[in-house]
Amino acid sequence: MSRGLKRFYPFNAEQTVNIMSEFGPLVTMFVVNAAYGITAGTWALLATTVMAICAMWLVLRRLPAFPLIASTVTLVFGAMTIVTGDPMWVKIKVTIFNAMFAAFLLIGLALKRNFFKYVFEKTFHYSDDGWNRFTWSFAWFFVLTAVANEIVRLTFKDFETYSLLGYHTDGTGVWILFKIAIVMPLSALYAYALTRQMQKHRINPPSDAANATPAQVDGTSQRASAVEFAQTLVDQRQRPATEARLNVRQ
Repeated sequence: MSRGLKRFYPFNAEQTVNIMSEFGPLVTMFVVNAAYGITAGTWALLATTVMAICAMWLVLRRLPAFPLIASTVTLVFGAMTIVTGDPMWVKIKVTIFNAMFAAFLLIGLALKRNFFKYVFEKTFHYSDDGWNRFTWSFAWFFVLTAVANEIVRLTFKDFETYSLLGYHTDGTGVWILFKIAIVMPLSALYAYALTRQMQKHRINPPSDAANATPAQVDGTSQRASAVEFAQTLVDQRQRPATEARLNVRQ
């Protein structure tokens, strides 16, 4: 990806697949739910979630931990919605998952076990302070989204009809619109802003340091090279004198 394009779209292939695997199933669920009802919408959610997992494997040749966990939880709560016929399960999943994951991140920070660093250190390269700030910020973002999700879930009931810009829908439709029209853009903007902010904590990956050219190495490496070069010159200058002394002794 060119530098100009990366300034406006800072996400790599893995991050893009992760984003699409999170919100692609929601968009599909919204469309199918509006046309055929919550049961069909939930089946669509489950099917596209499985497709998202397959897409992650095909593109990345592996299954990233966080999207895999989120997709698995979606499958479990979606199945509960189909079995019980109650859309509450698929909606409350967001509250439970986000709240528990936020607690997991905060407890990890307290124990000096940074989950995001362990999972994403091959994709992102930040200092320890940067990883802590990154994790702290996302933990509280998960708390806020859990609270917001619960407010929407409890406020808009499935047995009532709501009119939004001339479109009539039930509580589940409002919840899906909330996820797509509010949570999705805000999550993308927040991730973009946080990624930009984290650039100040970025460090060179080990592979870059190993393959760096003289013009790319940092000041410390340059100083070390200069010292080694100077030492070589000193050794070369001292070698004739040393050899002469050895010849005299012989």
